[in-house]
Amino acid sequence: MMTYQPIPLPDRMAYDDDEMVARARAFHAEIHRRHTVRDFSPRPVPRAVIDACLLAAGTAPSGANHQPWHFAVIGDDPDLRRRLRAAAEAEERDFYARRAGAEWLEALAPVGTHDDKPFLEIAPWLIVIFGQRKGFANGKVRKNYYVPESVGIATGLLIAALHHAGLATLTHTPSPMGFLNDLLGRPESEKPYILLVAGHPADDATVPAYAKQKKSLTEIASFR
Repeated sequence: MMTYQPIPLPDRMAYDDDEMVARARAFHAEIHRRHTVRDFSPRPVPRAVIDACLLAAGTAPSGANHQPWHFAVIGDDPDLRRRLRAAAEAEERDFYARRAGAEWLEALAPVGTHDDKPFLEIAPWLIVIFGQRKGFANGKVRKNYYVPESVGIATGLLIAALHHAGLATLTHTPSPMGFLNDLLGRPESEKPYILLVAGHPADDATVPAYAKQKKSLTEIASFR
């Protein structure tokens, strides 16, 4: 059993107030340029970029530091991509035709989504993000804690890292997503959360005007 062992805080940052404000505003300006796209270019992206972004995601805080995530990365595998697209589109057709109610479809209308997912075969990288209900340490099975929260934070860091590297992303969430365990050989103890598409946007890529409507600070925050 591991015991608590404090060490001096490494990598300490010390900026004055003006520099903190400048850095915060610069980051907001950069991340404000992030857009979800559905039109991707087949232009290759070096694996080194993906590796570095995944390592950045892996620095996320997590329940008991168990790091309960697994990133299943799909690159140049046309057969796997065809099978994945077919399975995803089958779920999406059922969603739009039967499972999504009128209110949900009305909410999606200004976003312009539909059941055709060509980006699953076009974009150079697909990253399926799994949450691990249990893990292993010292040869023993152990329970993981705060899995959805931990995976959500890591996913946010990954999206920010990919954007910082100059790539566009799409968070695709076909439901249900169990087919991803089968296609990627992941155990039942792992739950797929997001299929993250990453690459360069196509030359004719568009975004819905609706997506540019972001809430103001007063709408998303309160100060006491």
